[in-house]
Amino acid sequence: MNNSVERKMEAANAFAVKGQVKSCEPYGSGHINHTFRLLCEENGQEYAYILQQMNQEVFKDIEGLMKNVKGVTSFLRRQIIENQGDPDRETLNLVPTKSGKDYYQDSQGYFWRAYLFISQATCYNLVEKPEDFYQSGKAFGRFQCLLADFPADELTETIPNFHNTPSRFRDFERAVEADVMGRASQVQEEIRFIREREKEMGLALSLQSQGKLPLRVSHNDTKLNNIMIDDATGQALCIIDLDTIMPGFSIFDYGDSIRFGANTAEEDEQDLSKVSLSLPLFEIYTKGFWEGCEGRLTETEMEMLPYGAKMMTLECGMRFLADYLAGDVYFHVSRDGHNLDRCRTQLALVADMERKWEEMGQIVKKYAAIHPQCQ
Repeated sequence: MNNSVERKMEAANAFAVKGQVKSCEPYGSGHINHTFRLLCEENGQEYAYILQQMNQEVFKDIEGLMKNVKGVTSFLRRQIIENQGDPDRETLNLVPTKSGKDYYQDSQGYFWRAYLFISQATCYNLVEKPEDFYQSGKAFGRFQCLLADFPADELTETIPNFHNTPSRFRDFERAVEADVMGRASQVQEEIRFIREREKEMGLALSLQSQGKLPLRVSHNDTKLNNIMIDDATGQALCIIDLDTIMPGFSIFDYGDSIRFGANTAEEDEQDLSKVSLSLPLFEIYTKGFWEGCEGRLTETEMEMLPYGAKMMTLECGMRFLADYLAGDVYFHVSRDGHNLDRCRTQLALVADMERKWEEMGQIVKKYAAIHPQCQ
């Protein structure tokens, strides 16, 4: 038996599961943590769990991360019960260790956690039809609704300055100045495009400091594959992958979904003529998001949704370009110029958003009128 198998079984036996461990096999398609489906048996009855080894290279503060997860999932569970939902399926539920802790550190120093397994539900990697994107919007809107009263300032910032766009811009400028690969001369147009929009980057933080934009629980990875879809109903059921839960802004969670899901091209498309913002997809996500929010966002948040989409796209493009200038050290690449292609796609999408700015605003106002703010 090799070392990793021994550690896995040590961890599996550390949690307060029902019955005896029957199997523990790799599960899902995540790239950050090591995830397993743990099957246990008691009196002929099977019980399923998710067992995860957390990535300590990405997440340095495991205690802070798990405090976030415990706080948010416990709060969600109470809200779901209050709304007469199913708390075992509509949120993640941590399984404690046999000693009552929320996570386990094995004999070699690796950290593990366990969740109840949510059966008869699936995560999808790609938007196959508009209804999928609508369900995504509704799920992340409901996430904001249920957590509207959670004290976001008590959360640990698991990745400092994750969506601090001015800070990302300073990182970008350092990469331009260093130009360690001698590539800056080839991308002057992209550098100029980003610099021309510097003044917009601090608007969210400025509004927060003025008390106009509230701090929220932000998920920070609002892709379709972080939503479990009920196999029977086809409706969004549960938000997963809570490691990047942090204090942040609702407009950035919304915006990152638009950046990823309403683009008519792939994230690394080389033919920029294919890149555009799909207004029909923008509208269907906005419709779902507002229905899910149930009026729990403020008027300023409503008005700032298009800005959130633009900033998340610009920030992403800026990060891709900074990494290209630094020698492709952060994002995995599969070809020469891969990060530059990604950057150009994001910047082309920003430019198209600017061309469609008025239409985006009208769509947001349309659904805000249907679901008015209640706070």
